[in-house]
Amino acid sequence: MTGAPRPYPGALFAGRRHLPGRRAVVLLALSLALMLAAGCEAPSQLHQRQLYTFGTLVEVSLWGVETELAERAFEALAGEFDYMNEAWHAWRPGTLGTFNERCATGEPFPGDAGVVELVRLGASLSRQSDGLFNPAIGGLVALWGFHADLPEPRAPPAAAIAELVAAAPAMADIHIDDDGTVRCVNTAVRLDFGAFAKGYGVDRAMERLRDLGIDNAVINAGGDLRAIGSKDGRPWRIGVRHPRGPGALARLEVAGDESVFTSGDYERWFEWQDTRYHHIIDPRTGWPSRGAASATVVHGDATTADAAATALMVAGAGAWPAVAARLGVTEAMVITADLEVEMTPAMERRLQFTAEPAAVRVLPAPAAGPAD
Repeated sequence: MTGAPRPYPGALFAGRRHLPGRRAVVLLALSLALMLAAGCEAPSQLHQRQLYTFGTLVEVSLWGVETELAERAFEALAGEFDYMNEAWHAWRPGTLGTFNERCATGEPFPGDAGVVELVRLGASLSRQSDGLFNPAIGGLVALWGFHADLPEPRAPPAAAIAELVAAAPAMADIHIDDDGTVRCVNTAVRLDFGAFAKGYGVDRAMERLRDLGIDNAVINAGGDLRAIGSKDGRPWRIGVRHPRGPGALARLEVAGDESVFTSGDYERWFEWQDTRYHHIIDPRTGWPSRGAASATVVHGDATTADAAATALMVAGAGAWPAVAARLGVTEAMVITADLEVEMTPAMERRLQFTAEPAAVRVLPAPAAGPAD
């Protein structure tokens, strides 16, 4: 039986017109969501604004700031997100699209400074993950149709997948000189920043808030978020979505400066010939990753948390702790395809289940990752 393709409410850079209000409400209800601590606050203390960008709903919550400063902050972030949404879209004409076109020629070209910074960050994270996080496989993403708002519910030919896997596009194939000149030594490279640019964008937006003197805030991008400070001295409460059911599987509290990001096979998928295919592609096989339904990472910065969640999904059940170690991640939870929970001891100490998992296994804490 052929199933209808699922629209991608969290598709990075899909464009605002693809996210109507009702879908935004559903996204908030079902995704990893910010749950503000109970209690009533004076209107001047808590300010919230919803922005449509990255193909999803971004909710910004500010605590303890005056209304005028809050409005300035919201306006500044709207401009930041608009720029990033346009510049880093892999599938529309723009800065990253031009980069990919020039990369495919194999000839040297002057790289855009913003894209070059993301390339360097992506290359570092890819090395640390042993290539399980690989933004260079945009060709595979497009082959599966997951670059489109509504992918055709059909698996691509196995031979075409094998050909792209054999070409082995990798971030190491992009050479950048000190003056910013770029040359791609593998013309199969096609960058798709969807697996970590949202995290980078959240980090950049949070830096902007701090530049404005704001110390207590949450930026929640479609359920993935970074929180700084607290809410009137109380931690921000975060819910972790159940990958197969409505509502949250667990919750945790964050305070100070932490990011919580989740990758899951429920975000975008289709059924074809009685098989379910999702959008997280294993670079080693060219097929959707197997063995994990979702991976949640807590880290100090959103960029690393975003990339790591993808890498742990690809690594799968049992194998992810070694990858987490290389990425310097000590707080992580992976929900297996059988809905069993695997997590680090550091995550176990702070996580509270709101629904009963099939089983819980606490795996050895990963050691700190190597210096890169």
